[in-house]
Amino acid sequence: MNIKIFRKGLRDGIPIAMGYLAVAFTIGIAAGNINMNAFQGFLMSFGMLASAGEYAAVLLIGSAAGVLEMIATTFVINLRYFLMSCSLSQKLSPKEPMWKRMLLAWFVTDELFGISSACEGRLDPVYTYGAAIVSVTGWCLGTVLGIVAGDILPVRLASAMSVALYGMFLAIIIPPARKSIFMAALVTVSMASSFIFSEVPVLSDISEGFRIIILTVVIAGTAAFIRPAGEDG
Repeated sequence: MNIKIFRKGLRDGIPIAMGYLAVAFTIGIAAGNINMNAFQGFLMSFGMLASAGEYAAVLLIGSAAGVLEMIATTFVINLRYFLMSCSLSQKLSPKEPMWKRMLLAWFVTDELFGISSACEGRLDPVYTYGAAIVSVTGWCLGTVLGIVAGDILPVRLASAMSVALYGMFLAIIIPPARKSIFMAALVTVSMASSFIFSEVPVLSDISEGFRIIILTVVIAGTAAFIRPAGEDG
């Protein structure tokens, strides 16, 4: 193992871990609100490593959704990681063993994919492993601390802090919406569609998990057809 590259990964993972700690804390608050304990929250975060997927899982668990519904919903939401893994595989040496490739795929997140893709030349998986050790620790720790804090803090304060999760999603969608009229229109359509599905009598009877699946596949698929990736950003 190249210790120098591993240490570089550890160093580059620190700022990611700090961001993960804050985001995961809000997810932990939401998880605590549906009576998940710290160990369950840790397992969820370590097993998924995805903010949107975990938030959807928390919503579905809170609404007593079925197991298949949860699996299908999180699969659709996290589908982008398949594409990221395929992309990273092109940067690996053909000699890398399968177990290293599988471990690398486990740690693919938006941020870890970004710094790994930015490496010049071939990617040494050890770099990503180093960054993942630090950042994933921050992610899991944030979830656990959020659940513990939710148990300790007054109910009103814990409820108020859970609003931060919505602030996180606003921070994700507002910057690209300001840069692109198409993205702004897409966000507007998504919000309007979600509102319609929750209010119209027949559509509101569809479970929350399948609503997410339907809207994600239809809206994302339509957007990809109208504006394929690579066209003016």
